[in-house]
Amino acid sequence: MTRRKFLLSFFGATPLLYPCWFEPRWLDVTHQHVRLPEPVGCRILHLADLHASVFVRPSMINHAITAGLAQKPDLICLTGDFITTRQDFDAVRYAAALRRLSAAAPTYAVLGNHDGGSWTRRHFGYPDHRLVERILEDAGIELLHNRSVRTAGMTLVGVGDLWNDEVDARRAFAEVDGAGPTVLLAHNPDTKDVLRRRPWDLMLSGHTHGGQVLIPFEGVRYAPVRDKRYVAGLKPWGSRLIHVTRGVGNLGGVRFRCRPEASLLICA
Repeated sequence: MTRRKFLLSFFGATPLLYPCWFEPRWLDVTHQHVRLPEPVGCRILHLADLHASVFVRPSMINHAITAGLAQKPDLICLTGDFITTRQDFDAVRYAAALRRLSAAAPTYAVLGNHDGGSWTRRHFGYPDHRLVERILEDAGIELLHNRSVRTAGMTLVGVGDLWNDEVDARRAFAEVDGAGPTVLLAHNPDTKDVLRRRPWDLMLSGHTHGGQVLIPFEGVRYAPVRDKRYVAGLKPWGSRLIHVTRGVGNLGGVRFRCRPEASLLICA
């Protein structure tokens, strides 16, 4: 290859290097201060959308876990989409990586639309979430599938995925007694509308990937939610708060103007 051809090839490919190689691996560790109705003094690590796949390798997931644990969380919340589709990850190796989280702090999870169910089945995924449940169990992570638990001075409530039609509000909130603040784990931030009348103070979600690819002048137009106000960050919803993390992984191996994220919520 001549020098001229080499330079043409290099500079022709360079525009693709940033969104396809660099940014998907450029993790952003963010900190948010959250004021709950009652002080709890808890540091919550919020991770979502790990999307173990050919595009999101174990090294990236381990990098996010290491960066998150370096923030010294008291509690860890994982809000779904652990996988993308069938047979593109090593379940044993994945569980070993996730076990690092539960070994460091109490870790709770909910499922996402890619983790198995009616929506997933229609999109070349698993018809149920038994595999992801087994991975979480092997990792020592407690799945909150339409149920609640008391921990760290608060109530955590987890619901099933909205797109898989598995949100069961009555079951999820059956034992919520209103003692202390209530933190809701729901993969899709649009779930807020289904749970409008339920007692929660802070909702943690993922699903959006922050928009993943933010085209100039288009903003978050392509984020997969109805309510485009809640695509990334900590925002009020009436008297309540919603935190949507941009997530660790991606679909298709591309991110642009939307770095992957590990979020620490400092709850006062």
